[in-house]
Amino acid sequence: MNPFEQINHDPELIPGAWNAINVCLKVQSHEKVTLIVDEACREIGAALSEQLVQAGAPVTHWYLEHCVRRPLERMPEAILTDLESSQVSIYAVVPQANELKSRMQITEVVNRRQIRHAHMVNITPQIMKEGMRADYNEVDDLSVRLLAITRRCRQVRATTPAGTEIVASMNPDYRWLKTSGIISQNTWGNLPGGEVWTTPGEVNGTFVVDGVVGDYLCAKYGDLGETPLTLRVEDNRLREAYCSNRELEDEFWRYTHTDENSDRVGEFAIGTNIGVRDVIGNILQDEKIPGVHIAFGNPYGDHTGANWFSSTHIDVVGRRFDIWADDRQVMARGRFLV
Repeated sequence: MNPFEQINHDPELIPGAWNAINVCLKVQSHEKVTLIVDEACREIGAALSEQLVQAGAPVTHWYLEHCVRRPLERMPEAILTDLESSQVSIYAVVPQANELKSRMQITEVVNRRQIRHAHMVNITPQIMKEGMRADYNEVDDLSVRLLAITRRCRQVRATTPAGTEIVASMNPDYRWLKTSGIISQNTWGNLPGGEVWTTPGEVNGTFVVDGVVGDYLCAKYGDLGETPLTLRVEDNRLREAYCSNRELEDEFWRYTHTDENSDRVGEFAIGTNIGVRDVIGNILQDEKIPGVHIAFGNPYGDHTGANWFSSTHIDVVGRRFDIWADDRQVMARGRFLV
């Protein structure tokens, strides 16, 4: 049964949905697909479902609110069991507080079964009409060029007009990866895609978050251009956080002290989606803007090789970066030089 076939959707969602199914995931007619959607994304789910049906693929549809109470304490066993036999999966959901564990249950199956998985957490109609319309073959070409540089470098330095001055030293034992929007069975990816990333060896300096913060805090606080959050990082740990919005400051600090590694920088990334230009207040697209973002918490060690873990993961995004890989400048005021 397809719960989305009776849902009307904006025809402007179709180009982004077509891109997701045919370019990013390259769904074939013989492949089983698991599509997981919530109430907030029902119209997007209908557009994705329509494209999957047109591709001829057998699809199992899951409407979260029809099978479990939100916020999720854990992913329903029926969904995880269904996922075990799929070659492709899509998770298009707006997260609620404390649902990261349930999403990790999804990615555990995805990693183990080598499923081509599109993680569309916080997807909106605006993103479907913007970031999801990018030329992902062009984004992938740029990501490959940048990856060739970052994999050889020992250090990345980044600055912004807002006051970011941060240095990330690389660990040669940790892998750099790309999630450019072209998704393979080796690495699941967010959609919209467009980044190269790793777990850093050590990060030091100041990061001014004048873009957005991640997870459920993103929907709550939105674009931080007028109320930036300033973070001081030392020895790869968050030492201080300042913001004129004290509620954000306090909530971010609590989030990044959930467990012993929640304050540890687990991700250092450079956005490569040249189809998006500025912050819209949504982490899913904003972290793909050309520039640097970092994340505190889980390093996704299954992919990077990092040998530590955290139960949390929260990204922070800035604006208008200058970036150097060792002595080579690769970005000036948010524009690539490679």
